[in-house]
Amino acid sequence: MLHHASPTTPTRARSMLFVPASRPDRIAKALATGADLVVVDLEDAVEPAAKPSAREALAQWCAQHRDARILVRVNGADTEWHEADITHCAHLEAVAGIVLPKAAQVEDATRVAAHKPLWPIIESAAGLANLGPLLRVPGVARLLLGTLDLGVDLGLAPESEAAEIMLNQARFQVLVQSRAAGLEAPLDGTHPHIDDMEGLRRHVRRARDMGFAGVGCIHPRQVDVVHATMAPDDDEVRWARDVLAAAEAAGVGAFKHEGAMIDAPVLARARQVLARVES
Repeated sequence: MLHHASPTTPTRARSMLFVPASRPDRIAKALATGADLVVVDLEDAVEPAAKPSAREALAQWCAQHRDARILVRVNGADTEWHEADITHCAHLEAVAGIVLPKAAQVEDATRVAAHKPLWPIIESAAGLANLGPLLRVPGVARLLLGTLDLGVDLGLAPESEAAEIMLNQARFQVLVQSRAAGLEAPLDGTHPHIDDMEGLRRHVRRARDMGFAGVGCIHPRQVDVVHATMAPDDDEVRWARDVLAAAEAAGVGAFKHEGAMIDAPVLARARQVLARVES
């Protein structure tokens, strides 16, 4: 039986790059970008008429690249393509996990997780309301937050201040519930503007500072920006090293350093910062 991964042994997931299953020639290119996770998409990126051929193209690619490791976003459990998607993915060695869109029902999550590690996307009010039971399904690997679809489901005005207030509450729920369930940190949604690199940096910095492991990417050129932004700032790294060096020199549990009280939570934070650098 599949079990939750331990949060003490995190898997790097700064970037999750999506590529259409209907363009198998792009899968190798996506892997070559250095993205931590590559998701071959059978859902939104593939037109309804092209879904059977995209599924077959994915199977052929996997047969030729058995040593590759990809994730696959299948069509939702309420669609006519879902069962065939799951059946195909279950027997493909290169598929390391299944990304389930609009995850909300325990029954659907359990059925998918019986075949491969499950990466549920929380992108509806129903998914948020059912987070606890979903996270108790054996085989759930990590949560993803689908901010664009969630905004539509909640009737939010895209990219407005009000929408961000609401989405930040969803982010809080996903973060807290993941941690309480012993899962690794979740991934935040994508930044939809491909040429807006400064906006992407702001998006990633917020996700990083909130405690997310990474974000989704919709274009290869976003990957390097995401990785650079997810890394701790130079000043943060310098602070962490100074604090830990001072702690070693002090030899006590709590002490004053540069006008600030340093105790166990501060030292834990410093270790987290350096762990992000080393990983």
